[in-house]
Amino acid sequence: MHQGDHNWRGYVFVAPATIYLGLFAFFPMLFAAWMALHRWHLLKENHEFIGLGNFLALAQDPFFRNAIANTLVYVAASVPLGVITSLAVALLVAQPLRGVGLFRTLFYIPAVASQVAISMVWIWILLPEVGLLNSALSWVGFDGSRNYLAEPGWAMAALVAMSLWIGLGPRMVIFLAGLQNIPEQLYEAAAIDGATGWQRFRHITLPMLAPTTLFVVVTTTIAAFQLFTPVYMMTRGGPRRTTDVVLYHIYREAWQKFEVGTASAMSYVLFAMILLVALVQFRIMRRSMQEGAAA
Repeated sequence: MHQGDHNWRGYVFVAPATIYLGLFAFFPMLFAAWMALHRWHLLKENHEFIGLGNFLALAQDPFFRNAIANTLVYVAASVPLGVITSLAVALLVAQPLRGVGLFRTLFYIPAVASQVAISMVWIWILLPEVGLLNSALSWVGFDGSRNYLAEPGWAMAALVAMSLWIGLGPRMVIFLAGLQNIPEQLYEAAAIDGATGWQRFRHITLPMLAPTTLFVVVTTTIAAFQLFTPVYMMTRGGPRRTTDVVLYHIYREAWQKFEVGTASAMSYVLFAMILLVALVQFRIMRRSMQEGAAA
């Protein structure tokens, strides 16, 4: 049988995925780029071509700049805390102890629940006076009447705390897989040489986990930039726009104001931000891995 006889079968197998990506990924991206170059109102027939006018308007929009700032604050807080917390939990549940499988399951449960349901749970936790957190604080003698989601200083912190809980399970599993790929002989040799636990972690675990850590950092960052459901459910961008992140701002522009041209331009700004941060992370982590290999 000729080699060419196999080619058409391969095309048949990849055709469904290719068609799906074309219809639901590539075409929407191209159409969004086209809308971003127009003054495009969803309920109006006239779509005036304005070139980069939408992007220039965004540069002068204080509310959009505020959304970018809020998003960067959320990313800067949630990503490092999420990665460090997940690594710490992975190290704990990687120990060969009885019942550790139960704890792995418990830590992973939030990942399989709907973010809408989890948001409702966190609203109940943070309710003033009757919420779980305030009730616990009142029980130990602290102020239990604070409305965390209505205070600018606490609303973003609540979203960060919720993100740590939601993302803990998947990140923990990835780190566990990375830890299990580290040869045990390295730890045994280091122990024979008299290395302490911290030295083994610093000189063996962290360097060997570098590729895993890069993957976790990049995926966590991308997810952080796309924060939407908790904001929609818990704060609606408030109080006083302190949790108005970019994706929620895009939603309001497109589906409340129906300015899909402006919303499309915002989407491409968000895409550029994610791409830039991911490339910087790749560069930093790659340099760190090269330096570690050279050392």
